[in-house]
Formats: sequence, C-alpha cells, structure tokens
Amino acid sequence: MNNNELKTPPTKLASEAAMRTAGSRRLPRNYDTMHLTLRLVCLLASVVSVVVMTTAEQRSTISLYGFDLPVYSKWSFSDSFDYLVGVSATVALHSLLQLLMVSRMMLKKSSIISSRNHAWLLFAADQVFGYAMMSAGSAASGVTNLNRTGIKHSPLPNFCKPLHSFCNRVALSIAFTFFSCFLLAMSVVLDVVWLSKC
Repeated sequence: MNNNELKTPPTKLASEAAMRTAGSRRLPRNYDTMHLTLRLVCLLASVVSVVVMTTAEQRSTISLYGFDLPVYSKWSFSDSFDYLVGVSATVALHSLLQLLMVSRMMLKKSSIISSRNHAWLLFAADQVFGYAMMSAGSAASGVTNLNRTGIKHSPLPNFCKPLHSFCNRVALSIAFTFFSCFLLAMSVVLDVVWLSKC
C-alpha cells in the first residue's frame, strides 16, 4: 500500500465546508455589500419611523355645530400607532444586530452567512419581521385614513384639517414603515439566493 491509500478520506464536516466555499464563489462579488447596505438602510428607515411617530403631537381647535372645541392628538392615543412603534423598534434592533454581525464577518473576510441553518434562520426572521411591519403599517393607515376622511353620515369631522402637522408626521412614519417592509423583503430574496447557490 502506498502513502496515498493510507490517507483518511475527508470528513463530512470538511466536505460541507468545501461545498460552502465553492458555493460562495458562485455568488455575485457584491452580495455581501448588498446585504450590508440593506441592513443599514432598514435600520435607518425603522429608526426614522419610530422617531417621527413618537414626536407626532399637536393641539388645535375644531368647529363643530358652530362651537370651537379644543382638540389634542398624540401618537400614544392610538393602539395602532403604539403597535407600529413597537414593531418598528423591534425591526430596528434586529437590523442593528444583523448589521453588526455582517460587518464583523466582512472585516474577518469570511462569508457573512456561516451555514445553511444560519441562512434559514435569517430567512425566517426577515419574513416574520417583514409581515409584522406590513401589519403595523396597514393598521396605522386605517386610523390615519379615518382621521383624514371622518365618518360618513355622522358629525365626526376631518381631524386632519386642524391637526395637519400631526397627520403628516403619522403619514411619514407609515411610509417609512412600508419602506422597511420592502427592504426586509429584499433581504429575504438575498437569503433565498444564498440558499440556492450554496
């Protein structure tokens, strides 16, 4: 027997590592940069959504049957807005953690996704948070639309006329919420690309 025959075959773990390395070569060169950029922009969009919503507050007066009544609105008066802030803050935290992990792996010049299990975990988390953001944005949109249109066949007026600054801030926060949802959907696509190539 020669020395080559005495060599032990590679272990399953080593072959999986080799497959991951070979698979990572098939990914676009800018894959890691795209992943990092998406996480950063998602973090910023979520933070903007939280900050704009939590600063939405205004006092004014409204005319009802000839009487001028004081009105005061604040984001925390609505459960839907509370929900949006909670979900956006959670997504911001998720994006921050992922951004730190991606940055660390890029500095070490290794793959930003360490294994298929890691990729599946990211895939699931991005989907859950994406659907949660869509849910929060939709719930807040319903309340905002009611504030803008009032209720038909009732004396309830359009509250956004006297509280235009409040309503504009809420609308901006909702827009950033849906933008974050789109960014999470793009992250899911990148997760799928990694899973299909590696």
